[in-house]
Amino acid sequence: MEPSHALRLQVFDLNCWAIRYLSQQRKERLQRLTDFLSQEHFDLVLLQEVWSERDFEELRRKLSKTYPAAHYFRSGFIGSGLCIFSKHPLREVFLHPFTLNGYPYMLQHGEWFCGKAVGLLGLQIGTLQLNAYVTHLHAEYDRESDCYLPHRVAQAWELAQFIHHTSKTADVVLLCGDLNMHPEDVGCRLLRRWTGLLDAFCETKSFEGCQRGYTLVPENYFVNPKELGPFPEGIRIDYVLFKASSELHISCETLRTTTGRSTSYSDHEALMATLCIQPGPSPAAQPSSNEPPLVDVLSEAREELGRGLARARQRGMATAGLLGLGLALLLGSMPAVAGSWGAWWSWLLLGAPGLALLMGAAARHLFYTYEAKALGEAETELQLVIEILDRSDGLNKGGPRALLEGGDGTDPKLDGGAK
Repeated sequence: MEPSHALRLQVFDLNCWAIRYLSQQRKERLQRLTDFLSQEHFDLVLLQEVWSERDFEELRRKLSKTYPAAHYFRSGFIGSGLCIFSKHPLREVFLHPFTLNGYPYMLQHGEWFCGKAVGLLGLQIGTLQLNAYVTHLHAEYDRESDCYLPHRVAQAWELAQFIHHTSKTADVVLLCGDLNMHPEDVGCRLLRRWTGLLDAFCETKSFEGCQRGYTLVPENYFVNPKELGPFPEGIRIDYVLFKASSELHISCETLRTTTGRSTSYSDHEALMATLCIQPGPSPAAQPSSNEPPLVDVLSEAREELGRGLARARQRGMATAGLLGLGLALLLGSMPAVAGSWGAWWSWLLLGAPGLALLMGAAARHLFYTYEAKALGEAETELQLVIEILDRSDGLNKGGPRALLEGGDGTDPKLDGGAK
């Protein structure tokens, strides 16, 4: 529904880098963050990498007077790390874990155990229904040889589809989080183009903070400049994205970031946005003149998923061979074990390695089969959308609304307010 007057929504977003026992100055940083949030009185605070529920409970206790509503999203073995604090009461919450999230045997990265996900918050602010999403996508560890890129693209597509299908009754849609993608990366472009979300950094009328909106900068006390690799000045991987129904006009009045000094709250810089929502037509998100058509973005994402699918199938075939080898070693040890001579040594030399190889190869084979199915599904979904776009002249400029809801670019709810 339309607000009777302009509504200003103040939003705070931060990847807190709060890994218990591992993150530097975790307690001190969280205390500084608590003091700051208590003073600023944001409408919504969306945090990532609060890995410990104890830390969340401590934050909730200290912030309860300023932010009476709070929720921690639980996922995976370690947790999603996602939580929110709000001045406004929560109407509903929902967690959607991503289908793909790295590899369980890559223990040094730990992504698979974290259960990366997207959390949905439904809020009623005055007469407006707001859907706020907080998320954290798979990290990029090596830009030149990124084995996780297909997973991150699949997560971006899954996130875009989740937002598209759960925001149809919302007046305002807000997405905050650490996307672990540069603005020009295919996953980021896919997310923005398919959902129609606007980037606060590109839309803001006033910006103050790190140059080019960078959220990982060498000046940050907790950042090792070598980790920035080919981007010595910094990178922008944290975002505030938004849109509103066609009966509402939404704009970003101000956007600020912290500036990476010794008093930093994290190794990431925080984002602070002031959004203005008022009655009136909202301009649809339009790609810039140098951006390719939507169908090209979808095709680029599908090709990346296809490469990941091919690798998953190759690895699955390789592990099938290892399964056979392990089984052969295990069976080869049985005659000697059954005999009266060298049974113990035969088991040590053939049986034990064969069993270990068999179990390890079986686990990997199962995972690669799962990975191939998930990548194949995402690729098939994108291929279907591309085919529909190719058959539908002129609809590719309308994005998912035009494609999925009649071809005229309208959405029964987003273009009609909260009925």
